[in-house]
Amino acid sequence: MRGAPLDGVLVLDLSRVLAGPLATMVLADLGARVIKVEDPRGGDATRRWSPPAFDGEASYYLSCNRRKESVAADLATPDGAQLVRGLARRADVVVENFLPGTLESWDLSLDSLRAENPRLVACTISGYGEVGPLAGEPGFDLLAQGEAGLMSITGPDGGDPHKVGVALSDVLTGWAAATAIVAALRARDRDGVGCHVKTDLFSATLAGLVNVAQGCLVTGREAGRYGNGHPSIEPYRPFRARDGMFLVGAATDRQFAALCGEVLRRPELAGDPRFATNTARVENRVALVSVLGELLAEGDRAEWIARCRRAGVPAGPINGVLEALTSAQAAALGSVLTVERAGHEPLPTVHPPFRFTELEEPPATAPPRLDEDGESIRRLVAPSG
Repeated sequence: MRGAPLDGVLVLDLSRVLAGPLATMVLADLGARVIKVEDPRGGDATRRWSPPAFDGEASYYLSCNRRKESVAADLATPDGAQLVRGLARRADVVVENFLPGTLESWDLSLDSLRAENPRLVACTISGYGEVGPLAGEPGFDLLAQGEAGLMSITGPDGGDPHKVGVALSDVLTGWAAATAIVAALRARDRDGVGCHVKTDLFSATLAGLVNVAQGCLVTGREAGRYGNGHPSIEPYRPFRARDGMFLVGAATDRQFAALCGEVLRRPELAGDPRFATNTARVENRVALVSVLGELLAEGDRAEWIARCRRAGVPAGPINGVLEALTSAQAAALGSVLTVERAGHEPLPTVHPPFRFTELEEPPATAPPRLDEDGESIRRLVAPSG
C-alpha cells in the first residue's frame, strides 16, 4: 500500500463553524496534516452548539473536525499573529472564512502570507463573494438556502418553502472548497506556485441546484415546488402502502413497464397513452399518482420493495438517520468509523464517503480538545536558539 493521497501536505485551518472546517476535514481524511487555530476564549463556536453532546463536546463540532490538531491563539495579538505567520511559512494550504478585512486588521492578509510563501494555496470562504450588493455580508446557511432559491423548491407542493434538514449550503461550499484546493495543489505541483481559491455559500448553493437551475435558465420560468415528487420524472416519489410509506423511482419507460407488468400486474397501464412515455406521465402526474396510490395501498411495504427489486425497479424504504447508520448496508460499507481516544470513551463518527484500493487511509484520530496540541505546535514555529 502507498501512503494517503495528501500525505505530506500541511493545512493551516483558520476557519470556523461548518463550511471551512468541513473542507479541511476532507483534506485531513485524504491524509493532510491539519492544524486548527482556535480562539483561546472557547474555541470554535460549534464546540458549544449542543445538545446533543458526547463526552463533553457538542456533536456539531465533532462532525467536522476529525483528524485535526488544535492550537489556541488570539490572532489579534502579536503572539497570535506571529504563530500564524510561522505556520503559514511552512504550510501548503491555508483556509479562512473571516469577514472581509478581518485578517488585514491583524496584519495577516493572505497576500502577505503568500508573499512570504509563494507555494501557499490560500482558500477564502465567504457568504456572497467579493462583489455585488451582498459582498461583505456574513454568511449563514439559512440565508443562503433562502437567497439562492433552494428553499423555494423544498417543501410540500402548495405549502410554505422549507429549508433542507441539514445545513446543505455549508456542506456544498465545504466540498467545493476542498475540490478546488486539491486542484490548486495539482496546479502548484505543475507550475511551482500556489494561488488564491475563493468560494461562497451563495455560489455553491446555486451550483447545487443543477438541473433545476438549468431548467430556469432555458425556459425563463421560475422553478416549481413538487414536495416529494420530481419536476421531470414520474413516478419518482414516496407512496403509502398498507403499513406505511416507501419509495419508487421508475425513471425510465422500461422501469415503468416493469412496475406495471411485473410488480403491479397491471401491464395495460404502461400502454395507456397518458402514461406511455415519461413526458406523458409528467403531464398527467395527478392521474398517474392516484392510480398507483390506490394499487400500492393494497400491499405491505416490504413486499412491494422486494417485488420492485426483483423486477429491476428502483425502490426502497424511508429510513430514519439512526436507522440508516445502523443498517446492514452501512455495516457492509463500514460507514461508521469508531475512533479510540486515550482515557475517553470511543467516538463513533461517519466514515468519509471515499475509499482507495491502493492508497492508505490516514489514522482515524478524534476531533481535538481545545489547544490539545498547542505545546507541540508552538514549538514547531518557535525561534531556534
